[in-house]
Amino acid sequence: MIFQKKVFDFDSVHVHLMSFSDFDPTDFLDQLTDLEKERYFSFTNLQRKREFVTTRLLRHELFGHQHIHYDAVGAPFIENEGFISISHTKTMVGIAVSQSFKLGLDIEVIHPKIAAIKHKFLSVDELEKLDCESAVELTKVWSGKESLYKLSGRKGIDFKTELLLQKRENNNWFGEIINPNGSVRTDLNIFEEESRIISINTTICE
Repeated sequence: MIFQKKVFDFDSVHVHLMSFSDFDPTDFLDQLTDLEKERYFSFTNLQRKREFVTTRLLRHELFGHQHIHYDAVGAPFIENEGFISISHTKTMVGIAVSQSFKLGLDIEVIHPKIAAIKHKFLSVDELEKLDCESAVELTKVWSGKESLYKLSGRKGIDFKTELLLQKRENNNWFGEIINPNGSVRTDLNIFEEESRIISINTTICE
């Protein structure tokens, strides 16, 4: 099967994942808007083309033939469809949807050598309290901070000191974004699926 879809529901937040195998993306160009076709043909990498097309196939299934727009900081949105967040990695794309609040979705392949760079993105407190020898746990932290970064709505943020995570039980984490004018917080669900880490906030970031 070329495409396989899974859905994860967290109250008002719905995460739609679509895995894909090798395929010819030109077979599905009719699912793209005219502007998306122009962007598609600007890509030279086949994997990037597949990710782009698969994301639009998932979009088409969820919202029909509506164009995905991007705001000034690169966050995606679809007119009159609430809040969305998009992420992709090797052979998987995802779209998170909520009618209630802004979302930050991230998908990461588990990085076996991530411990070598842990000092670049873990705070002093996180270094003390988390399992810093576990590639799975460290990838969860990195992914969770990517989710927080998307929620922050600003560039140039420091992952080590301005994006903070605390581990709770099961897949539940507490996230905090330190802004110049104060901090905001949210709950995240960070879980493993098909050897990938998926991160999504499950409450409003405030």
